[in-house]
Amino acid sequence: MPFNIYRANYFLLLALGATLIGFAPIFVKWSDLSPSWILFYRMLLTIPFLLLLNLFINKRLSFKVHNKSTISYTAIASAGFTIDLILWHWSMGITSISNATIIINSAPIFVALLTFFIFKHHLKRQFLISFTITYLGITGLVFFSDNYANGKIIGDLMCLLAAFFYAIYLLVISRLGKESSLTIIFYTTLFCCLFSLPFALFESGLSIPSSKFEWTNLLLLALLCQFGGQFLITYGISNISASDGSIGLLLQPLTATILAAFIFNELINATQLIFILIAFFGIYLARLNIIKE
Repeated sequence: MPFNIYRANYFLLLALGATLIGFAPIFVKWSDLSPSWILFYRMLLTIPFLLLLNLFINKRLSFKVHNKSTISYTAIASAGFTIDLILWHWSMGITSISNATIIINSAPIFVALLTFFIFKHHLKRQFLISFTITYLGITGLVFFSDNYANGKIIGDLMCLLAAFFYAIYLLVISRLGKESSLTIIFYTTLFCCLFSLPFALFESGLSIPSSKFEWTNLLLLALLCQFGGQFLITYGISNISASDGSIGLLLQPLTATILAAFIFNELINATQLIFILIAFFGIYLARLNIIKE
């Protein structure tokens, strides 16, 4: 009985983390900054919270690694994560939040493909099933939202490319099992902050938030999504079953879709809802497979 209670607690932490990250596209849409600057401030404002948490937990500000190669691996992962988030931020100015968030959450499909081509892992029958179901749902979602007809499909394609780079991030991070979750989050956040700066300067030159609302919006993005959401997911997912983790992570695109409908009036029709549910099921199966591995 105590084991089930503890597992439920970890699931709630993961579910809360996924829900918090579901707020990220809302904060992105509210910001007047360019996509790369949003990413830069998201990471920059997160770093002090990570330092304070490390000081509280480990009684030190420095983040020690068990293997020197960890720094190199986190740099590579962060490069993929930086491109992923920049493309995702850009896409939300073109396509809907629901499309952007659901498509990018198909990243586990690309993880399986990358492990097949790079590490020669055999693709299981479950992968083919999850691949078919996921992209059946995504194709139907795009088709019945008329994005293919009004040019917004470019945003959907950007999300698909973003999902590929997110998969690179997930694949590299999965190789750092000996490092603590907090250490990995700190170094990926730091590198993403550094890597996003050249893109930001290229986009619009030096850009500093000019209002209290903008600073508050970016601070909430950093505190709730990058700091709180990422940490809770990383902390919770290693202590629950694969099926529970897969279900909990679906709260991210679900939260984003619901919030977009209420806040930005991005309403979905019954047909789109059916394909969203199909995509969710496919993503669930894909995440179930990747978490098991």
